[in-house]
Amino acid sequence: MSTQFLYHLPVEQTQWKVEGQTTTAFTWEYEDGSADLLKLYGKGKKQQWDAAERLDWSLDVDPDNPMGLDDRTIAIYGTDIWNGLDAKGRAHVRRNLQAHTLSQFMHGEQGALIATAKIVQTVPSIQAKFYAATQVMDEARHVEAYARLLHEKVKLAYPITRTLALLLESTITDKRWDMTYLGMQVLIEGLALAAFQRIRDTSSNTLAAGVNAYVMQDEARHVAFGRLALREYYPHLTDAERDEREEFVVEACYHMRDRFNQGEVWENLGLPVKECVEAVEKSEYMKMFRTRLFSRIVPTVKDIGLWGPRVRKAYEDMGVMEFAQVDAQAMLENDGRVAEEFDAKMFVEKALGTTQ
Repeated sequence: MSTQFLYHLPVEQTQWKVEGQTTTAFTWEYEDGSADLLKLYGKGKKQQWDAAERLDWSLDVDPDNPMGLDDRTIAIYGTDIWNGLDAKGRAHVRRNLQAHTLSQFMHGEQGALIATAKIVQTVPSIQAKFYAATQVMDEARHVEAYARLLHEKVKLAYPITRTLALLLESTITDKRWDMTYLGMQVLIEGLALAAFQRIRDTSSNTLAAGVNAYVMQDEARHVAFGRLALREYYPHLTDAERDEREEFVVEACYHMRDRFNQGEVWENLGLPVKECVEAVEKSEYMKMFRTRLFSRIVPTVKDIGLWGPRVRKAYEDMGVMEFAQVDAQAMLENDGRVAEEFDAKMFVEKALGTTQ
């Protein structure tokens, strides 16, 4: 079925085309000594996987709760609005919220696909071009996996949110290669890792959890790629250049934090949008979720050297400075181990016939 028939909002309201300038960088130096990038490139080649084979698409999902999430993760849970819904109405809320989340994952992965193709074109180092080429394949596979989950299992999708579209647009249209890295590899991928982790670690559905676990294994490498490249490049910036990038980080982080009010879903469901958005703002779960979203971004921003007063003040205001002490590399390594554990788990459960 065409994706446009799955959308519960007209695509014409949200689709957009991006205009931008790109400078193509050829290099004739094929041995520039970037051993860490070459090591990451080798890892990227070895960890390629087939979304059609690694995941068991024969597994069923509950149409009333596709990802098997606890109702307490729903921002309006326990409110008068939620209490006034019957079982069918609550199932409709679950399905739409989860479809909305997965749809943004799918659209974001397409943005990453396009951004990484641009990195191949614009980055000056041959080793960086090598690794980015493996990431292009990764991102295509991620779009495939989320699209298949939505089309075959959830059978409902939402267009891209305006906030995510604006962030992708600013990342893709900037002609400077490092800004594409910063926007995609550090900010968008960092945010995605935290969002994926919530589903990987809390979903009771093996297929939904597995998709996110395997995508995270790739994304961990992608964030490491951005850290390596920018950590080497940013010490050479002028104060004005560094200030411009820090301003971009701050604005992008506020945008990302504030985009999780799920307004499109409440409107589509015919629920009182104002009251639902207020419930999102008051929800203790959503406050915790919004904070956790920055667990991957803050330590990476600090590591690459964009740690001036403006950035620190913004993170203090958001209540996420605690993540500055997180060992980002250890978290990324753990993502790889969890994916391998999922391989074993799914193999055993499939053999025993116990997978839900």
